[in-house]
Amino acid sequence: MGRVHSQAYGHGRFYRGVVQLGRERAMAAKGPIIALDAMGGDNAPGIVVGGAAIARERFPEARFLLFGDPAVLEPLVAKDKLLLDAVEIREAADSISADTKPSQALRNGRDSSMWQALNAVREREADAAVSAGNTGALMAISKFVLRTPIGVDRPAMASIMPTANGESVMLDLGANLECDADNLFQFAILGALFARSTLAIERPSVGLLNVGAEELKGSDAIKGAAQNLRLHEGDLPLSFYGFIEGDDISAGVVDVVVTDGFSGNVALKTAEGVAKLVSQFTRRAFKSSPMAGLGYLFARPALRRLSTHLDPRKYNGAVFLGLNGIAVKSHGGSDAVGFANAVGVAVDMARHGFLENVRTEFERLQADGLEDKTASL
Repeated sequence: MGRVHSQAYGHGRFYRGVVQLGRERAMAAKGPIIALDAMGGDNAPGIVVGGAAIARERFPEARFLLFGDPAVLEPLVAKDKLLLDAVEIREAADSISADTKPSQALRNGRDSSMWQALNAVREREADAAVSAGNTGALMAISKFVLRTPIGVDRPAMASIMPTANGESVMLDLGANLECDADNLFQFAILGALFARSTLAIERPSVGLLNVGAEELKGSDAIKGAAQNLRLHEGDLPLSFYGFIEGDDISAGVVDVVVTDGFSGNVALKTAEGVAKLVSQFTRRAFKSSPMAGLGYLFARPALRRLSTHLDPRKYNGAVFLGLNGIAVKSHGGSDAVGFANAVGVAVDMARHGFLENVRTEFERLQADGLEDKTASL
């Protein structure tokens, strides 16, 4: 049965250890401050501290608040000189297990490292929170603690994916299994703003995932969202491409792929499965004969470049868009490199003022009456 683990290692007090960055010093830091759920994930807290060290090397201006067990975290942090002046450890009494239900996390998780990391964002002590913990619990707590800004009905889970043309953003990846036209319309705007801040695309192209490119195909929600996007495209921070099909995702036809959480999650897991299958087939092929093995020696540099481009750790870090705060989900089984990349997503969003852009855009839509107009279509 899922439960919140009670660890009896503190009650949310600051840890006054030798590796603590003073609170005043941390808050005065010029760079982004990232709150880390140090106890969340299959390999925590080791990969969290290791990931923070890698991220610190990439982003020297970044600072970190680590929430968890000080007795465990202090020795890990003390081993890395990069973290000695960049980390503040804060005690969190509990941790949330992988099988904890979202409802249980909401009822009993207030003292958990996950909740405390998100609360640091709410209290503006941190610019973003990153966790490798339970996805359902993280979404539920994020929605409760951070809430949604005016104009956004539901947050969506988004991630960056490799494509034939580079990279693209895809949402929703599982937060909302059923969506109406307004939800998809809002997701399109959120995805476009995310692509602008992380992929540096001024006016991203947006496509709605459908069973065909023809206008008559698709559910009422998809067709309604398409109608809204076409009608108001000139007032939005995006270029609406129209409908796309499943094979267009990897082809990189658009910068932002928008769909409901059910279809998005299936598409994501299918892509991950195909990537693993291709990798297995490739290894088998090069082991099939001595000549094939010799061919591998010549192909190895190219294969390494391909492996680097498709490395899932490079794209680790799904973001909950549509909240009054930045919350990033690292894969639960990721290593330190993958966790560092998730931290990098949080740093990029904080650097580029993503939240301010979302608030400004949706406030403008409200002022122009576009939200009311789309709801009536």
